Amino acid sequence: MANRGTALLLASHPGPTLVVTAVATGLGFGVGLPPGRLALLALAILLGQLSVGWSNDWLDAARDREVRRTDKPAARGDVPEAVVRTAAFVALAAALLLTLPLGFGAFVAHAIAIGGGWAYNLGLKSTVWSWVPFAVSFGILPAIVTAALPEPQLPAWWVFGAGALLGVAAHITNVLPDLEDDARTGISGFPHRLGPRPSGLLAFGALAGATVLITFGPGLPVRPVLIVGLVIGLAAAATGCVLLLRRSPTRLLMQLIMACAVVDVAMLVVAGQSVTV
Repeated sequence: MANRGTALLLASHPGPTLVVTAVATGLGFGVGLPPGRLALLALAILLGQLSVGWSNDWLDAARDREVRRTDKPAARGDVPEAVVRTAAFVALAAALLLTLPLGFGAFVAHAIAIGGGWAYNLGLKSTVWSWVPFAVSFGILPAIVTAALPEPQLPAWWVFGAGALLGVAAHITNVLPDLEDDARTGISGFPHRLGPRPSGLLAFGALAGATVLITFGPGLPVRPVLIVGLVIGLAAAATGCVLLLRRSPTRLLMQLIMACAVVDVAMLVVAGQSVTV
């Protein structure tokens, strides 16, 4: 039972799940969410991300077996697909129910964010529009947080933009190591059509753009800590480009994007209330 539980946890894509949860929680802290609402937000986001991760492993199990993905528990048979499917739907329902007390705006924004992840898993990954669910879900994430304030607000436009750019970067770098396997199973999303190196360069360009927006967003005072974040973000983008041009794409690129997402959120936390309209 312990082994099955561990396999189920690994099937949730724990790395990205925890990073997105940390991003939302950090934003909530930065905009001043009361502790109770902040804890509720963190749990709701965590469950929403678990549902997206589990739905991915469930829906992709047959394709993952075909290409012998050893990192996918459902494809390996470590946990039954039916269990993963059930966990995905239970987490989805729980995430939405827990978001309701945070307000109607937060509920709608969270439903859209989760819907983007599910839409990708259900088929958009195989189209030229594969980047859209990531851009929408990452872009709207700050709105879940600001709508959960006791007096709901909207994020500034540049916060939406930065989130969308990070989403595009995350999508591309997540897909790059699997291009050949995907081609064998009929997956042909935007990065597949564009090609590995052009896609990778686009991803790190998007990362740099997001960091610049967060550093120089209208209404933000220029602060030394934001400049430090800008240097880290641009250095990470440059490192990603060098790695991409010198070797085949690996999971390291996705890890680099996720690490920079955390840096960018730390910058938004410093910006505080300036991220709202």
